[in-house]
Amino acid sequence: MGAVSAADTVHLVDGSLYVFRAWHSMPDEFHGHDGHPVNAVHGFTRFLCELLERSRAEHIAVAFDASLTTSFRNAIYPAYKANRDLPPPQLERQFALCREIAAALGLTVLNDHRYEADDLIGSALWGLRSHGFRGVIVSADKDFGQLIGEHDEQWDFAKNLRWGPTGVFERMGVHPYQVADYLALCGDAVDNIPGVPGIGAKTAAALLAHFGSLDAILERVDEVAFLRIRGAASCAARLREHAGQALLCRRLTRIALDVAVAETADALSRRQGDASAVDDLCERIRFGPLTRARLRALI
Repeated sequence: MGAVSAADTVHLVDGSLYVFRAWHSMPDEFHGHDGHPVNAVHGFTRFLCELLERSRAEHIAVAFDASLTTSFRNAIYPAYKANRDLPPPQLERQFALCREIAAALGLTVLNDHRYEADDLIGSALWGLRSHGFRGVIVSADKDFGQLIGEHDEQWDFAKNLRWGPTGVFERMGVHPYQVADYLALCGDAVDNIPGVPGIGAKTAAALLAHFGSLDAILERVDEVAFLRIRGAASCAARLREHAGQALLCRRLTRIALDVAVAETADALSRRQGDASAVDDLCERIRFGPLTRARLRALI
């Protein structure tokens, strides 16, 4: 792939992350015309306005999670994310409003009951990459490291930090193509993925540095006992005992790339915003004059 321009860039936003952040950080003094809380909507809308003002994105999608108990991963491993509470009804109502805001601004909204936001973002990037696009994934979630190709970036918007493939290695100690294997080995407590008992982040990174992949580790497990890592012999024994679990965990940690969300080059092109929908939302949510002006300027 040659040099890329703004027109060749697609911004893929982890919408749910920023709704939850707003829910936890914004005071609950904001209420819509119907009396229901809208603090998360206020925070998310400010984030989205700033993102659009700064990025001037021509191709963009906002992905949301609607699959906390219905993801294909739950069928593979019923305990997947079982440690998480379902969003309360008042937050569910705000999620719906956040999706409406994004759509009214002309952005593609990705939402699916079988696939998570990670899968929708991964599939969108995979589809547009074949049309010469680079991706900017707007999220702080470490799982996205596995998607970062040579020209891609991850953007932690709140901290204004951006990194590419080398940044993934600096943060996790593994290359992007190893991230799913790494998480399968050491587990991910946030998603209730167990990994291999007794194998932590440093050991997982050391194993992948030596063998390259989870498959190679399991195929050459007899060699593990001779590595210069702490507890090498017991590590080899745990890998033998829990090989099946490690492979199962990788089915959970690997982001799906085959959801049909961006099959044409203009699939995620930003559309003209809907002024009447924006005005209606401003009334229902009772936005102040500054937010109303920012939204109207972005239509």
